Amino acid sequence: MPTAHFTPDKEAPLSAPPDTNRFAALAARCCQTPIAMVVVLENGQVVFSAGTGFSAAEREGLVTLCAAILESPSRQPLLPARCAPGIQFFRGLPLVGQGGQLTGVLAVMDKTPRSLSAEQAQDLESLAGLIAGQLDLRRLHSERKALDTERTRISTSMRQTEEDAQRLATRLGITLESITEGFYTLDPDWRFTYVNSEGARLLRRSGAKELLGKNIWEEFPGVVNTVFSEQVQAAVATHQQVEFEALYAPLDRWFEVRVHPFPDGLAVYFRDISRQRHTREQLMLLETSISRLNDIVIIAEAVPSGSPGLRIIFVNNAFERHTGYSRSEAMGQSPRLLCGPLTDRTELRRMALAFRQGEPVQAQIITYKKNGRHFWMEVDIVPVADDAGVFFTHWVAVGRDVTRRKATESEIRHLAFYDALTQLPNRQLLMNRLHKTLGHNQQQPRAGALMFIDLDNFKSLNDTMGHQKGDLLLQKVAKRLSACVRPSDMVARLGGDEFVVLLDDLDEDSQVAAAQAKESGEKILAALREPYSLAGYQHYSTCSIGITSFDHTEHAIGDLLKQADLAMYQAKVAGRNTLCFFDPVMQAAVSATAALQSDLRQGLRENQFLLHYQPQVGRDGRMTGVEALLRWQHSSRGLVGPTEFIPAAEEGGLILPLGQWALETACRQLAAWSQRPDTAALSIAVNVSVRQFRHSDFVDLVMAALKETGVSPHKLKLELTESLLADDIEVTISKMAALKDMGVTLSIDDFGMGYSSLSCLKRLPLDQLKIDKTFVTDILRDPNDAAIARTIIGLAQSLGLGVVAEGVETEAQRDFLSRHGCECYQGYLFCKPLPIDELEDFMRTLSR
Repeated sequence: MPTAHFTPDKEAPLSAPPDTNRFAALAARCCQTPIAMVVVLENGQVVFSAGTGFSAAEREGLVTLCAAILESPSRQPLLPARCAPGIQFFRGLPLVGQGGQLTGVLAVMDKTPRSLSAEQAQDLESLAGLIAGQLDLRRLHSERKALDTERTRISTSMRQTEEDAQRLATRLGITLESITEGFYTLDPDWRFTYVNSEGARLLRRSGAKELLGKNIWEEFPGVVNTVFSEQVQAAVATHQQVEFEALYAPLDRWFEVRVHPFPDGLAVYFRDISRQRHTREQLMLLETSISRLNDIVIIAEAVPSGSPGLRIIFVNNAFERHTGYSRSEAMGQSPRLLCGPLTDRTELRRMALAFRQGEPVQAQIITYKKNGRHFWMEVDIVPVADDAGVFFTHWVAVGRDVTRRKATESEIRHLAFYDALTQLPNRQLLMNRLHKTLGHNQQQPRAGALMFIDLDNFKSLNDTMGHQKGDLLLQKVAKRLSACVRPSDMVARLGGDEFVVLLDDLDEDSQVAAAQAKESGEKILAALREPYSLAGYQHYSTCSIGITSFDHTEHAIGDLLKQADLAMYQAKVAGRNTLCFFDPVMQAAVSATAALQSDLRQGLRENQFLLHYQPQVGRDGRMTGVEALLRWQHSSRGLVGPTEFIPAAEEGGLILPLGQWALETACRQLAAWSQRPDTAALSIAVNVSVRQFRHSDFVDLVMAALKETGVSPHKLKLELTESLLADDIEVTISKMAALKDMGVTLSIDDFGMGYSSLSCLKRLPLDQLKIDKTFVTDILRDPNDAAIARTIIGLAQSLGLGVVAEGVETEAQRDFLSRHGCECYQGYLFCKPLPIDELEDFMRTLSR
């Protein structure tokens, strides 16, 4: 082939199809390149036809690059090229006509290095074939026009010789045989007068002779009374050209059909578009499925470099229902369309950072509707990279309305962290605040004080005037206390008539800080001794206050509370209605704790500890398992319960060997029970302390105990405390997942008393929640306890978790819990904790 010559100043040739601009844009989009170009070979010269993504000044160099494809032999140009130095990626395909001749080039280019995926390369080849076909078709139309002109000349000129007519017919036949579409003509009686080779192939005939002279409706009865027959007959009736798509059922193929009536019949062009139809239907099916999801789906594309943010390109029906924005209103907008004044900016910045790093992100944000109302949306967003995996081009967000869940979570949090009577923070929230305050002091030294406040003679008011008057007094005391402190301080109610005030950020000088604390205490004394109007009854009350100070040195929260409590009792001894600072003389209690820890160590050495077991009973009254409860057979104190020594064990670091001993003992008991048919199905629940769970080898120690005893892991139930969720949540989840993978059953003990939040809870690989006995005790008398119990049961059911209620002591309590969906119980109603021998006797009585 001779080398093609480049003519830089020529515009697109008149013979170029008008669709080349559309094909160039489609090539750029399919290959995800900014530049695409179509050049054609006209009279041996390379001529620009269409393109996108470049300036007029760059066009000449880009056409020169494309010309290399038309050289013999064909080659891809070497980059960078002098004619287009900015191009770092080039992929060009020759446009080959039906007869094998080169008609032009389709090329995609980029100013940054990259490559095409196999799918993109295939799409580019398909587009090249389509463009080549369009060029052939245009050439055919041009030749047909010339043929029509020739026919007109023949009909008007009787001098045209038969030889010219034959030559024209031959040329027409060759032309029709060379096109890539099927083509046939019908006479007025619907008989085939001509069929090209491609037409015969598409109609599953070996050659045109099988169809010539035959009636189309008789030869192809499957098209009678179909879209095809209706459209063809309409074209004949109206003498108008028609184009349509039709399914030919016998061949299960879709065809694109163009019908051109003429005086002696009609001409039909058709091509097989089954693959394109299938692809289109699959895309429509996918879009329809996403559109009908209940979850909100948003797809956004990254805007070109230098422009801020993302641009929405798709939303589903759920988006329209939830936000009120129509699809047309959302298209092209930034997702920030859904943000408003209450949307957490910190969360938005975290999401933006994930976008920049190309990482998936999950968030819960307040989202605004078109009407200005807002709702909580939990959204999962994932990036979609280009085929090279280098650039993130799109982001898919799937969101769901969690407003109701957030309200439930807020309600549970309020019930768990605030006193229902006074609406003051409760003990748990106070402990959280103390933990943060003391932790902050390690980094930023500052002084503070803790006040323990107890109302004087409160029991007398309850006994003489009733609990209603007592509750009213507590509410009024809470308001006066809150009015006496700064906004940065905290007032909490521990229970009964006991209150705690945390004074934060006092002077660094200890004497000045003590004076500030004393001044606040005297202000509280004065406020609380003022008369109270209790529903028409005037009541006078005073209080006793114990104060302990703390600074930047390390303090245990428990010690501070004990010190303030001791100081408060000292104020009681001093005559009430006064305040007292903690005195080191009060440290005697601390010394007693140290002595207790010494006894604990001795008890560990002398094997003084044992396990008692309390049955857990199902709704049918049958035992499902037991909870192992630690007891201490002290040499002089007798049998000591865990509440008396577990805190000292925690403080002294003895909880680790104690906890491991309890775990191994429980596993040995499970192994013994597994040998007996009547006890083989029983499980044992073992309490795990925070410190024990945090130990780096805890999972390995559990695995070793199970392996040594040969116990089935699912029979071992580990009861974890909510305080595990206070910090290091990811480490907690990882360890729990490892235990869960082993088959161990996991339960949250005393649920509702601590740090649980729904956002954490749903991520934990749990099997069970345990309702704390404090909620069960007054479940029939206290509406708040009843509400908490119902909420926990409902939450467990929603998450597919089991639920156990502990502290069940009456039939009425069990009936209430059973009525609301709790199916497992533990408490003195069924059996108190027993040593193993007594438990065995108890189980034998049950079996009788």
